Amino acid sequence: MPKTLLVKNAELLVTMDGERREIKNGGMYIEDNLIRQVGPSETLPQQADVILDMAGKVVIPGLVNTHHHMYQSLTRVVPAAQDGELFNWLTNLYPIWARLTPEMIAVSTQTAMAELILSGCTTSSDHLYIYPNGCKLDDSIHAAAEIGMRFHAARGSMSVGQSQGGLPPDSVVEK
Repeated sequence: MPKTLLVKNAELLVTMDGERREIKNGGMYIEDNLIRQVGPSETLPQQADVILDMAGKVVIPGLVNTHHHMYQSLTRVVPAAQDGELFNWLTNLYPIWARLTPEMIAVSTQTAMAELILSGCTTSSDHLYIYPNGCKLDDSIHAAAEIGMRFHAARGSMSVGQSQGGLPPDSVVEK
């Protein structure tokens, strides 16, 4: 993995720092994944392990996604759940989600993260709240580490199943 990165010649570099600077012909020098210097390209070190010439492009800070259910990326196209209200959507999908496996959690985490990265997101949170068939929060944490996105995992749970008037199958409910 490269230790230094030079981003240079951006048409505009948006810093979002305290002064909200927008630097024409801007760039940044990154060392060991830390931004060490930001400014006009000519003021930055000119050598790095990797150099990105961003001429004609705008460089902005990465977006932060604060709420996601990544496992749901696997069931986006279920016809019975399309174009419905929330409870219809949930009652159609909970039986499918009750069959999730650890591998499905990992694949869905990486799928959702790849989509987020492609849209400019560099940090995400995931609220995983069902744990059927041996699924664990660690399944999403390990998948996130493999893809390399900054990640904040949040563990939730469902506490009222169908037998008590809730929507999820009892098999995904926890005390």
